[in-house]
Amino acid sequence: MYNLEYNTERELLIIPEYGRHLQKMINYAKSRETKEERNKLAKAIISVMGNMQPHLRDVPDFQHKLWDQLFIMSNFELDADSPFEKPTKELLEERPQPLRYPQNFPKYRFYGNNIKTMIDVANTWDKGDLKDALVYTIANHMKKCFLNWNKDTVEDAVIYDHLYELSSGKIDLRSSEEDLSDASSLMRSKSKSKKSAHHHKKSSGGRSRKRY
Repeated sequence: MYNLEYNTERELLIIPEYGRHLQKMINYAKSRETKEERNKLAKAIISVMGNMQPHLRDVPDFQHKLWDQLFIMSNFELDADSPFEKPTKELLEERPQPLRYPQNFPKYRFYGNNIKTMIDVANTWDKGDLKDALVYTIANHMKKCFLNWNKDTVEDAVIYDHLYELSSGKIDLRSSEEDLSDASSLMRSKSKSKKSAHHHKKSSGGRSRKRY
């Protein structure tokens, strides 16, 4: 009873998925004096690791991954021959390059960043019916975004002014006589999607599926 061993008192596992017994096997392999014995134990450990993940046997470079994990769990202290290039501690600890998130801060945030991308694409198209259709699709989407944010109403002239500004004056619908979709139809499509989602939830009994 006085010799019970608690996990809080044990050494931390480097890769916990393989368990403590495999970690002890690796520690034992590190302590062997001859390289021949260390190589023999390393191959046996790799075989055990492979048996623990049989679903990965057909994955390309699976053996390479196992050998890398073996050296990682040995804290790069196992002196054994590997059929692959050994990983280095410096490479493992190397910090990844920071992701380059878009840092633009649009004046009209309620339109989102994708609207500006759509406008830039429209500016590259040649004049014609397809470009006109794309421009009015963008304008209608801008109106819908505006209504989602404002939840009231908006004049088409306001959308045309914003589109002119966001396109740097390259798309000008301010003198257009064509009307955009009315607010009620744009908001109706939103309410329909909400109703369908509510109906689906109700038909399933309003219960979320349990996950075990």
